[in-house]
Amino acid sequence: MVSRTFAFAAQSSFYCFSDLPKLNPSKISPKQTPHRSSSFAHNHHNRVPWLPEPKLKRLSSVCFFNAGDKSKDGIQGKEETELGWPILERWDVPWGWQTASLTSFACGLSFVLTGLVEAAAIPYLGLRVEELSLDEKAEILFLDQGITTAVVLAVLYGVANSFQPLPEDMYRYDLRDPFNLRKGWLLWAGIGLAGAIAAISLTGVAVSFFSGETPQRETDALVRLLPLIGSSSISTACLVGITGVLAPILEENVFRGFFLVSLTKWVPTPVAVLISAAMGFSYAQTRNLLTPITIHAFWNSGVILVLTFLQLQGYDIKELLQST
Repeated sequence: MVSRTFAFAAQSSFYCFSDLPKLNPSKISPKQTPHRSSSFAHNHHNRVPWLPEPKLKRLSSVCFFNAGDKSKDGIQGKEETELGWPILERWDVPWGWQTASLTSFACGLSFVLTGLVEAAAIPYLGLRVEELSLDEKAEILFLDQGITTAVVLAVLYGVANSFQPLPEDMYRYDLRDPFNLRKGWLLWAGIGLAGAIAAISLTGVAVSFFSGETPQRETDALVRLLPLIGSSSISTACLVGITGVLAPILEENVFRGFFLVSLTKWVPTPVAVLISAAMGFSYAQTRNLLTPITIHAFWNSGVILVLTFLQLQGYDIKELLQST
């Protein structure tokens, strides 16, 4: 019992505040030290009769006792917060709907204008697209995507920079703890990728069931890229760089990093995820842009690499895509 009492006292704190003036011990002479009770009685008995009797001032004090429970509760509350699911929490968005609308319009406009400027500049550079080889076309496409990505991200970050300092979970790139259950960017990228595959498969089945036709948008896009797929190592590297690096960085910064985050100012995060895309779920959980970028990159580059492999094995990719 005694040991527990001392242990409890060691974790406690006792604070007192009083109106007693603070004294500097180095300046106190032996004559100024408090008298013992006997000395005080002696001096009081022998005081000078015509001097008024000294009045003792009552000193008030306030004391506080801290038993250590508050800090413990604080730590426990913090641990409970850290174990929560960020998917249910909103971002602290510093801008309003006007900024969100104008920024979205500016990103779209810069995307279109960049393409128009590049198309107009090609003849002035002395390039004839119809005379270019497949490798040269692939290189031009890669350069086009790189310029577009730089311009749109410059607009996006220019707007965001005017609201500095931003919350820590906005435009965050963090390579630490990739397999953490709560915020592991690589773990949740795998979960999101599996979810995206399942969602797209179910959507294709549903569309085919109700309309009797297979969705053609993805197939048509791949058919247009067929001349470049597997034609050479340069073309393949350019396609992987476009679809697996530049496009994910651009689109995830715009649609997840800005659009999804802005939506959470007015609607709950799960609703914003449904509006944005399936990849938004993993991003909302990790608050790390590496997660949706990884999903996007694996999806796009995986398709290109698989088709390239099949092309090299002698399969007719166009016939295979149309049949599936």
